[in-house]
Amino acid sequence: MLDERKVKLMTRLALYEQTQGKEDFKISEYYRKDYAGMHMLFSFFWVTIGYVCVVALVVLAGLQPLLDKMSMQLLVTLGVIVIVGYLALVIIYLIITSHIYNKKHRDARQRVKRYNHDLLKLLKMYEKENR
Repeated sequence: MLDERKVKLMTRLALYEQTQGKEDFKISEYYRKDYAGMHMLFSFFWVTIGYVCVVALVVLAGLQPLLDKMSMQLLVTLGVIVIVGYLALVIIYLIITSHIYNKKHRDARQRVKRYNHDLLKLLKMYEKENR
């Protein structure tokens, strides 16, 4: 005879494995710091590439007025603005990335723990049945 609780539990386990489980199992293989650090590193590289592209476009767009007013003081000022803007953007972006991926890892680990707990419940049900 079929046990309704067992069927519901197996259905919930199978549904989780087919939906969120695939990604959660991959995420939970990493330590939280390693997972967040890896994504922060990728974010750093992409922010750097994007910032260089934007600065290059701005410089190309305003090259003629820049050459007309060329002075050492202007170049130093623009250089400082570009560097400070880059550092501020990278720091803000890395803080946001760290927060997002730490939360994502924590949530995935909680779901995997709940999945493992449900597996243990199912195993105990089978052990009771076989006695």
